[in-house]
Amino acid sequence: MQVLLFGITKEIINQDVLIIPTSENIKDVGELKAYLKQKYPDLSRLSSLGVAVNSVYAKEDVLIGSCDELALIPPVSGG
Repeated sequence: MQVLLFGITKEIINQDVLIIPTSENIKDVGELKAYLKQKYPDLSRLSSLGVAVNSVYAKEDVLIGSCDELALIPPVSGG
């Protein structure tokens, strides 16, 4: 499973792309976020952490597969 990283998530994980082994058996967005926060505790300090599945913001219960394009969406500010 490949996860694209942007902004502060890229800095925290220190990579542009994170490869998660299929042996982790992550089935949905909620499990992905829990896995990432356990492996990279600094992610828990973010005010929000969104996940996009195939370029669409996804809720916790959205199922994910190894062929899906995943991206972490860090908090953003506007002005």
